[in-house]
Amino acid sequence: MSVPPRPELAAVVRQVEASGFTLPDAKPALEWFGDSPALVAELGEFVRRGVKRASTGLVASWEAEGDPLPRVGDVRVVIDWSGAPLAVIEITDVRIQPFQAVDEAFARDEGEGDGTLAWWRDAHRRYFSRECARRGQTFSESMPVVCWRFRLLHAMPAG
Repeated sequence: MSVPPRPELAAVVRQVEASGFTLPDAKPALEWFGDSPALVAELGEFVRRGVKRASTGLVASWEAEGDPLPRVGDVRVVIDWSGAPLAVIEITDVRIQPFQAVDEAFARDEGEGDGTLAWWRDAHRRYFSRECARRGQTFSESMPVVCWRFRLLHAMPAG
């Protein structure tokens, strides 16, 4: 598995608004982090709690999926594997650079593992290698990645 089933956007928006939050964008994108139910749950919870404030993706994966790259000001609803909303975020910074150029500050902002660049590189090498394998490619540290930061606009109630 690599992507959760895509829920109906209108249903997700209704759930968010039922929690008392009015979305600033009538048609926000849906977002999840990870490629398995367990990883999506873990990373989504980090976003909901405000621990995870950044993410990284292979430019080649965005292009292969036909999805537009993140842009500053985009609003996204972070969902879990079942499609339930966890949080609403707004993208505040986007940059494209080679994987090997990601720095310690960005790794820390991703909020995963022990927060070190070494941990980040190891975990993301494994993750991106899985992504590349699904497309019949081999991961390289010179591959361009999109690094984006975001701020938490709304956290759905835990539960």
